[in-house]
Formats: sequence, structure tokens, C-alpha cells
Amino acid sequence: MRYYIISLYFPLDLHTNLAVIKVHKPTYFIILIYILFSSEGFCQNLHLTIHGKTETETAIIDSLNYSKNHKDYQSLTSEIDNFQNSLLNLGYIENQLVGVEKINDSTFRSEIHLKTKFDTIYIYYKNEQVEKSTLKRISKEVTEDYFVLNIAALESKLNFINSEFSKKGFPFSKLTLTNIRKQSKNTLKADLTLESSNQKRIINDIVIKGYEKFPKSYLKHYLKIKPNQVFDLQTIQKKTSQLNSLPFANETKTPEVLFSQDSTTLYLYLEKTKSNTFDGFLGFGTNEDTNKLEFDGYLNLNLINNLNFGEAFKVLYKSDENDQKTFEADLSLPYLFKSPIGVDFMLRIFKKDSSFTTANQSVKLHYQINAKHKVYTGITSTESNNLLSSNPTGLLSDYETFNYNVAYQFLSAHTLNRLFPLNSKLYTEAGFGNRTTTNSEEKQSNFVLDAFKIFNLNEKNSIYLRTNGATLISDTYFENELLRFGGINSIRGFEENSIYATLYGLINTEYRYQINNSIYINSIIDAAYFENQIANTDQKLFGYGFGFGLLTKAGLFKLNYANGKNEDSNFKFSNSKLHLSLIANF
Repeated sequence: MRYYIISLYFPLDLHTNLAVIKVHKPTYFIILIYILFSSEGFCQNLHLTIHGKTETETAIIDSLNYSKNHKDYQSLTSEIDNFQNSLLNLGYIENQLVGVEKINDSTFRSEIHLKTKFDTIYIYYKNEQVEKSTLKRISKEVTEDYFVLNIAALESKLNFINSEFSKKGFPFSKLTLTNIRKQSKNTLKADLTLESSNQKRIINDIVIKGYEKFPKSYLKHYLKIKPNQVFDLQTIQKKTSQLNSLPFANETKTPEVLFSQDSTTLYLYLEKTKSNTFDGFLGFGTNEDTNKLEFDGYLNLNLINNLNFGEAFKVLYKSDENDQKTFEADLSLPYLFKSPIGVDFMLRIFKKDSSFTTANQSVKLHYQINAKHKVYTGITSTESNNLLSSNPTGLLSDYETFNYNVAYQFLSAHTLNRLFPLNSKLYTEAGFGNRTTTNSEEKQSNFVLDAFKIFNLNEKNSIYLRTNGATLISDTYFENELLRFGGINSIRGFEENSIYATLYGLINTEYRYQINNSIYINSIIDAAYFENQIANTDQKLFGYGFGFGLLTKAGLFKLNYANGKNEDSNFKFSNSKLHLSLIANF
């Protein structure tokens, strides 16, 4: 706080004995503006000191770091009241305000006697009101009649007991300590009194405002909120905040409750959000053999909740520079017949130039455990056809497979970040079945893992870490059943699906710097290991580069520049890949 002293000189006219004020107009306006707009110079800054009865008490008071500077007297007295409450929580329940003395216009001195500090309190309770198991969660010493608490933690522990009553459907319960008395020099004892209505509150009705067509099954199975459930507002608020993890709905404000004499109505305020996405990228690089520029890319369309059922429909078409074409269609229908069971259908067709085609079909049932966890079980069938008229090596063959699959998925959203809406993911799947050819049949199994996590260092800096891998276990292998990876969605700096393997694992890492809410830049360091039992080879691959992301009105635009190499080759600029993608919401 700064103070200003304004000195004005008024000359005296001796001929008339009158005071004549000579102020030029410019000076007058400057002073007027200063008075009107420099109120800071006229604000009073008050200083407070609090002393104890003895030097020891004063030292204890000073160690508690109370606020000493205040803008007005009301703020100063409020600080004294708050300080006394803090002393109560620390065990100085007999502290006494002796008085407040005004030293001068800006300095006040308060005297508070701390008296005895009590460390422990014995609280006597009734077994029919409070369960002993609840008390054991907050106290190490619990008997049939009383439990012992440290006075410094008394308020938080009583709040915990009260919250446990609220979870049981008694939101208006109130705990108080009565008949407080001394037990010894530093010990108190008191009686625990519970004030609560006999009527347990349950949720009688749920009303949705803003998005009235919100699929009700998500309340029951995704959030685990339903009518006739015991009412607990704190738990409900935690559950409804998970609505922000859904791609098609947001919570606009916290839930509200209407209590009547015999019913409880819960109001949820939601809005429908744009959840359809169109994703595509364009990549280009130089062909090592022809030294010509080649292009590749894909289109990915996701339609979510257009029927207000929570359904998801995905169509993917991909064509790359290796003359490979992929078509994929997925349909997910959650909560069939208002049950927690949903179903997923998948069709995938892959064509490799004029060598072979492979068609995969699967049906899976999924169960939503809660907002983050989901499990799957289902079947997958595959049919592959050799398109070559001659096959001297025998590496391509017509075959069919039939697998039983189980899978698990974990998703954790980062709802406050539009650039990175998902904070972590884990998906793992296992399949077991048989492969049948014209001449033989043998058992096969396959395993898939895909997981990532964003480690937020602070508001602007984060580290993205992803691991992805798969393996096919079989006695013999055909080229048209091998795993395929490489490209923007696996190891960057390599052509799309250009690497064939019977086993592979990769790690993607990025250091991300978020310039603002819509722009970020990132590094790219990728590593992979793969094995190919047909070629009897194993290699290590590396990808290096950089990129950036830009959130536009159309959607999220990404650019990645990466260079890929294996462990035995040298770094070449001609191997670099530039990947562009745009994820548009509509």
C-alpha cells in the first residue's frame, strides 16, 4: 500500500488581506483526476499483531502465520475470529480474547490467552447409532463405549462420520459433541449426539434437463444411478461427473435435488455434444526404388449416438503406397433391452495388390462394469484367398480360421483438455481357435495389447507414452495371415502396413508442449522389435521426428515428420515421411 501527500501553495495577496488561490486550469484538472481515480492513496492499511499471555504463547501464535495486513477494520476483526477457531481446532479450546487495542491510526494489538492445550478427546457413543466398523476407520482405539481421537483431527473425523450417515440415505444428519468436560490435564471427554430424521431418503425420480432424449440406460448401467437407490449427493456428484467422459454428452452444471415430505427428485443438467468425427490423413514420401513421390492415406468416419441410443458406427477405408487396400465397418450397440450387455459387430476386408484377400468377421458381447471398465467375449472368423495363379514358394494359401476371443478395456478421460480428451487407455485381447486349409488343420492363438498414458508434468508440458504389440502363435505360417504394422498409427517414419511379422512390439514416445488451449508441438521417438518366422528374421526399428497439432473450427489438424531406420542401416533423409491428418467433429 502506497501513501501520497499532496502539497498545495496558496500565495497571499497582502493588499486585500484575502487569501487568493491561484490554480491554473491544467493543474486543477490533474488534481481532480488524481482524486477520482487514485483511491489507492486514500485506502487505509491496518496492521494487526496478536500477542499471548507469555512470550511462549506469543511464539506459538507467531508460528501459526496469521494475516497481519488488512484493508479495513472488518477484515481485521474477522481475522481474529478465524484465528480463534484455528486455535480451537488445534486443541486450545479455552483460548480467550482479552481485547483489541488501537495503538495508532493504522496499528492494532490483540491479546489472546491460549491457556491449556488439549491433545486427546474420548468420545462416548451409542452402538445403535454409530457402527463400530466405521469408527475403526478413523480411530486406533475403539471400545464398546467410546473411541479416542486427536483433537487436531477432530473436525475432519466427525465430518467423515457424518458423510457415512449421508451415504446411508440420511443427508440431514447432524453430529455434535455435548457435555464436554476435562478428563485429565491434557485430555477431554464428550458425548456424541446424533440428530437425524427417521426417514431414509431414496431417489424416487430422475429428471434430465437440457438433453431430454439422453439414453436412460447410461444412467443405470454406466453411472450406476437409478430410482429406489439410497440417496447420497456426494456419490451422485462423483458419478455424474463421469458423463463428461462420454463423447456425446456433457454435464452443464452440478446435479440438484428437490426434497419433499415423502419423495426425493434428482435433477441432472446435460447437453448433447457433437460426437461424429471424420478423420483422414495424407502421407507422401520418396520410393527408394523409383525415386518417385508416392502418396498414401485413409478416411475414417465415426457416427456416434445419432439415434440417441448411444450406438457407434465406424467406417474405415485405407489405401497406401504398397497397393494395399483396407475396408472396415464396426457397429456397437450398448445396453440391449435395457440390460448391461451390448453387442459389437465387425467386418474387415484386406487386399494385397493381386496376391491375396482376407476377410475378417466378428461378433462380441460386452459388459460395462462401470464408466471406465469393460469386458468382451465373442467369436471371430477369417477367410483368406490366394489370388496368384502360380505359387511356387507355397507361402500363400487359402485358409479359414475360427477363434474364441476375450478382451478387456480401460479408458480414463481428461475432460478439461480438448486437445487430448483421453488421458489413458488399456486394451488387451486373446483369441484361441483353429486354422483350416485344404489339407490340414492346426490350433492357433493370438494376443493383442494396446495401451497409452499421458503424464502431465504441469499445465503446458506432458509426456505421451504408448505401447502396442501383437503375436500369432502357430506351428506353421502363411504370408497372408501375418500381422502387419508400420505408419502413423504404429511406428512412424515407415510406410503404412509395410512390415510383416509373427510377433511385434513397439513403443511410441512424445514430449508435448502445449502453447495454448488449441496448439501444441511434440517430439517423436519410436522404437519397435519384430520377428518373422517365415523369413526367419528379427529386427529393431527406430523412428525420429517432430510434429504439431492445431485445434481449428473444423477439427484437430496434425502434422508429423518422421524418419525411420532399422538397426543396421544409416539415417537417410530420403526415408522421411510427412503425415497429415484432420479429425473433424460434426
